[in-house]
Amino acid sequence: MSPPQDLEDEQGGGDPPGDLRSVLVTSVLNLEPLDEDLYRGRHYWVPSTQRLFGGQIVGQALVAAAKSVSEDVHVHSLHCYFVRKGDPKVPVLYQVERTRTGASFSVRFVKAVQHGRPIFICQASFQKAQPSPMQHQFSMPAVSPPEELLSHEALIEQYLRDPKLQEKYRVGLNQIAAQEVPIEIKVVNPPTLGQLKEMEPRQMFWVRAQGYIGEGDMKMHCCVAAYISDYAFLGTAVLPHHWQYEVDFMVSLDHTMWFHAPFRADHWMLYECESPWAGGSRGLVHGRLWRQDGVLAVSCAQEGVIRVKPQDPKSNL
Repeated sequence: MSPPQDLEDEQGGGDPPGDLRSVLVTSVLNLEPLDEDLYRGRHYWVPSTQRLFGGQIVGQALVAAAKSVSEDVHVHSLHCYFVRKGDPKVPVLYQVERTRTGASFSVRFVKAVQHGRPIFICQASFQKAQPSPMQHQFSMPAVSPPEELLSHEALIEQYLRDPKLQEKYRVGLNQIAAQEVPIEIKVVNPPTLGQLKEMEPRQMFWVRAQGYIGEGDMKMHCCVAAYISDYAFLGTAVLPHHWQYEVDFMVSLDHTMWFHAPFRADHWMLYECESPWAGGSRGLVHGRLWRQDGVLAVSCAQEGVIRVKPQDPKSNL
């Protein structure tokens, strides 16, 4: 991955006035060094499930791995497994193992530990920039730009004003509205209440970090994208079923990302998500993050456990 150049022109959207630094950089992904290749991370946002947000663990682990490589290499992929539930009451220790440092590629293994046991493991691979005459990519979907769409907050308010909204959806939307997530979201083609039973396992939304990050180190934008990539991702697999089943338990098993081109995580990117399969109490999702100029910046995939509450036989009568 080459360093970012002229991304203001490529992605569009200038920097906000002043230095309104993103909390993702100043707090969430700002690790405390304890020793060589040993870091401590604290928590910013804990979901209503009272488990640590997976995207935060992925982002912090990538920050730790990136600190062990030189400035002239950039992350091109990471492969992660969530092995235990994260405890939001205690910090997370990140242990980095320098598996390989090569002329072109370097590999780092990261283990996240709480209470003396690993809760998460990750392999991250870094590459020095190399030219390639062989290039291709899919075409970005044609969608409305973010400037023409409602903010996530305004969309939720619109749903809540509808008197026909079922109580279970009203409770869920109020919970979402109460969360202080450090990212901005604008949903593309949000469904109406009448379309909820006909949804496919696909969704698209514009997303960016709240606040200013700046060009800076491309690795930090990748760490922020890792945080962003886990938000609402696995839920894509639930979309065709949520009207029929109530989810009792949903948690990520693994998460993989590939970084293709430089980008700004504090500029709008289109997150295209789809779930090609669900079964066996698991769901699989694929995702693509597009820059506004149509460049495919990131690809990702995730599988997670999805368990539903037993149905009341009377509900089918």
